[in-house]
Amino acid sequence: MSGWFERIAGSEFGFHPGAAWCLLLLPIALIAWLPVLRRRRATITHSRTAILSTVGASWISRLRWILPLLRMVGIALIVICIARPIKANERSRVFVEGVAIQSVIDRSGSMAALDFSLDAGQVDRLTAVKKVLTEFIAGDEDLPGRPDDLVGLITFARNADTASPLTLDHAHIVDAIDSVRIATRRSEDGTAIGDAIALAVERLRELDDREDSAGRRIKSRVIVLLTDGENNAGDIEPDIAAEIAAAFDVKIYAIGVGSNGVAPIPARDAFGNPVMVRQRVSIDEETLTRVAESTGGRYFRATDTDSLREIYASIDELEKTTTEQRRYRLYRDLAVSSLVLGGIEIPPLLLLAIIMIALELILGHTLFRTIP
Repeated sequence: MSGWFERIAGSEFGFHPGAAWCLLLLPIALIAWLPVLRRRRATITHSRTAILSTVGASWISRLRWILPLLRMVGIALIVICIARPIKANERSRVFVEGVAIQSVIDRSGSMAALDFSLDAGQVDRLTAVKKVLTEFIAGDEDLPGRPDDLVGLITFARNADTASPLTLDHAHIVDAIDSVRIATRRSEDGTAIGDAIALAVERLRELDDREDSAGRRIKSRVIVLLTDGENNAGDIEPDIAAEIAAAFDVKIYAIGVGSNGVAPIPARDAFGNPVMVRQRVSIDEETLTRVAESTGGRYFRATDTDSLREIYASIDELEKTTTEQRRYRLYRDLAVSSLVLGGIEIPPLLLLAIIMIALELILGHTLFRTIP
């Protein structure tokens, strides 16, 4: 019986497996013709029958076969209703366990150092970071993108600011990344790593750990921190911020950006003229490593654009989104439910059976009534 049900489930129409045997009772509908076959013709004794030969049969007598036909169809429909005809509608729902990714980008003055390259030309660190981060989110030839993940953006120099809330609108995130600029005023320059981490944790903490209407839930929360310096501003130390992140089960991936040794950085001389100066690369790798590992994350070092792409590819592999597609079927009982075929709505079969039998009774006692 289970194999029979699987065959029914594989098609659009069928019968309930527990009642399908009732279809064997369909021949009972032929009983409707027995009164017609057994009915004896009434006779009248008359001296002359020649005159009756000129009288033709009326249309009522010619259509009397409609009564047993209506009765037969009504009985057949009742038997079919007992067999519980069903219609299966297959639907599918995609359940996504995404990752909430809070990107935290350093925009301090040192990010203007020209030690990265794009398209065979020298660019500053922030430009390279913006390019690779955009590819990480939107995808390109090497990176698949994060279409099912919530992504947010926080930038920091002396102060940390939310450039974009966590969202699935990745076009908005890409625009926010493109609008990030290096801090040029002395009053806003600095590197508040601890404050930036704490702000990122607060934004991730606001997420509810439940499925939304689209069947999407948060699998994990991560911070991708990217900086080229040392914590020298803000109120919260990086280690304290890391403890807060660990308390809320937020993982930190820290990336130190900058070449080894010294790097050229644009500046202005005493007369306001643009000059290029050599500045020593100083990244607090010890603190960044400690911050990352204390939350279950990792520290990476990017010395050029290619290594930065490889780091984001590694993070992409470490934080995978789980997608599950579930298929299910909804069964409608056609005995009591209407059906639409070819744009035509067919009433429930049980209603049709009642109409057939009622019509046969009405016609049999009115238009097709006979006198014994």
